[in-house]
Amino acid sequence: MGMAEAFAPDLLSAHKAARYAEVAEQIAAVLEGETDRVARMATVAAMLGQAFDHFFWTGFYVVDPEQPDELVVGPYQGTLGCLRIAFGRGVCGAAAVSRRTQVVEDVHAFPGHIACDSRSLSEIVVPVLDGFGRLIAVFDVDAVELAAFDQVDARGLERILTDTFAV
Repeated sequence: MGMAEAFAPDLLSAHKAARYAEVAEQIAAVLEGETDRVARMATVAAMLGQAFDHFFWTGFYVVDPEQPDELVVGPYQGTLGCLRIAFGRGVCGAAAVSRRTQVVEDVHAFPGHIACDSRSLSEIVVPVLDGFGRLIAVFDVDAVELAAFDQVDARGLERILTDTFAV
């Protein structure tokens, strides 16, 4: 393996991290002064959905205030999403229960995966907390490629979602 091949993953990671930083600034600028949570979610889903070519589906599943152990689909970009997901069910439900980002290289290998769209092959789900540390939603991104997400995605998305909703 030549020198260029050895550094290619590091260059790709650095490029992706820089893209997340750029998108974070754009989102912050667009949302400046906006307090409505739905408007903020819709904007984040749309801007992130356009920022990365491999993002097939981007959106929020919001904690249902009437059924606090269930997520209901919120603002999203992409094909039809699942309407409701119980805590603990699938990748979104696992993120809701654990409050930890879930990076899934192959959704078919994830126990209890929910196939809202059969073209989805990999997924990342980030819990979204408010300024008091309460779970308000999860942010879900799907890709049609295997292993499309990594820790660079996790850190980039976590930063954007924390800066946007934990205020």
